[in-house]
Amino acid sequence: MRRPARLALIGILAMGTLVSCAEEPATSGSDDGSGVGKVAFLMPDLASTRYEQYDAPLFRKRMRALCQECGVIYQNADSDASLQQQQANSAMAQGAKVIVLDPVDSDSASTIVQTAHSQGVKVIAYDRPVSKKPADFYVSFDNEAIGESIGRSLVGRLEKAGAKGGLLQVNGSPTDAAAGLIKKGIHKAVDDSGFDLLAEYDTPEWSPEKAQQWVSGQIAQYPGGIAGVVAANDGTGGGAIAAFKGAEVEVPPVTGNDAELAAVQRIVSGDQYNTINKPIKTVAEAAAEAAHQLMEGETPKADSTLFGTPSQLFEPTVVTRENLKEVVFGPDGVLKAEDVCTRVYADDCRRLGIE
Repeated sequence: MRRPARLALIGILAMGTLVSCAEEPATSGSDDGSGVGKVAFLMPDLASTRYEQYDAPLFRKRMRALCQECGVIYQNADSDASLQQQQANSAMAQGAKVIVLDPVDSDSASTIVQTAHSQGVKVIAYDRPVSKKPADFYVSFDNEAIGESIGRSLVGRLEKAGAKGGLLQVNGSPTDAAAGLIKKGIHKAVDDSGFDLLAEYDTPEWSPEKAQQWVSGQIAQYPGGIAGVVAANDGTGGGAIAAFKGAEVEVPPVTGNDAELAAVQRIVSGDQYNTINKPIKTVAEAAAEAAHQLMEGETPKADSTLFGTPSQLFEPTVVTRENLKEVVFGPDGVLKAEDVCTRVYADDCRRLGIE
């Protein structure tokens, strides 16, 4: 009997909720201090598990090390741009001197920046840029390079295998400027690859379920003709994989980005081809350091400018089964072997030398 696609997605993504972090998970609305100053850490959605599990705890830990008496106000907007605006206003009313903002909507977030600046509050764009109003600083990985890297990695895999057929491109949210940069990078990799781009989709709110629904339709439209899927992050990649499993057809190579627990497990099992390792500790700590510098009246050091904003951009690393052990479980990794190598994945982990 064919299993419903929605249930397939639930099965594939369920393990993503089981990971534990060295720090306790962030609590939305939490404030761990009220001394010399407050920093707001405003994240965009719950569709990506990383914000609750890694970004917020790691940011808080570094801020505490830099300024023990500084408070951190954490909020997650759950993909609601209007709610994020309210959260920013609330943080400023509570005395936040710096807002670290990962925008739900890169365009409308300009209002947050404008309001903050009118009150003398600094804004650091985090992970995703604010596209229409320069923030004071931007900390992220190079998103265009991410798209190009996962695309070229996939094309190389298909060429090596002598694959036939075309590609699906599952982009991120159309309201996210970072998703636009990833999309641009993917096109640089695949447009002249020799593999036809059958169709592409901008996934509202980065929703894995919506990505799954779209890919399910493409499987029906191009039966046996899909050689690979370039998905812009692990959530949409997981949705694409669920669509193939739900249709009970072979899963072609599928990309991802973020090295989430569920994606790493899919790479271990062979369901997902690649992801991008972005050591969240690197960007979370860099954002905390920039926030502390701005609170002290100092100017963070930039290495580039993006959307008119001084920026610090870090280089991404593509992860496949070949380098998974070295990259993901290295000294900067947030995952441990016991997180990944649960009973279902234990045999595959042993074959990869992960113990």
